[in-house]
Amino acid sequence: MKKILRTVSSLFIFLAYVLPAMVVNVPSSRAGSQGLLPGNPITLDVLDYVIFRVSTFFITVSALLTVIFIIWSGVTYMYAGDDATKVTAAQARLRSGIIGAAIIFGVGVIIQTIASVITLDFFCTVRIPIIGTCIY
Repeated sequence: MKKILRTVSSLFIFLAYVLPAMVVNVPSSRAGSQGLLPGNPITLDVLDYVIFRVSTFFITVSALLTVIFIIWSGVTYMYAGDDATKVTAAQARLRSGIIGAAIIFGVGVIIQTIASVITLDFFCTVRIPIIGTCIY
């Protein structure tokens, strides 16, 4: 168990160092350049892009872990046989996986709502579909 916790904590520490490098590489308005140029302000579009990339990454990883957890509980339930303790543990694991999936998708909705409030798309009353602009 300690080895698993050490591996998971090492993975999170690695992601804490790698994720900012993946997110900061946003497309620039100038062709051929990578990332933000010095002196250019961060606009709401760039902020929306960064929030979208971070939230998509975390939701994808969490959803993948949730699917693995639910499959693991199903396999454990199939191999439990007549052992009541293994059946109870598998049912609790499945319940936890379903609750985890609900929390993940709830967080996704919250993050997308916050991103739309920050970029002012949330307050758009009339949108011109062809142009994509908002008339307030």
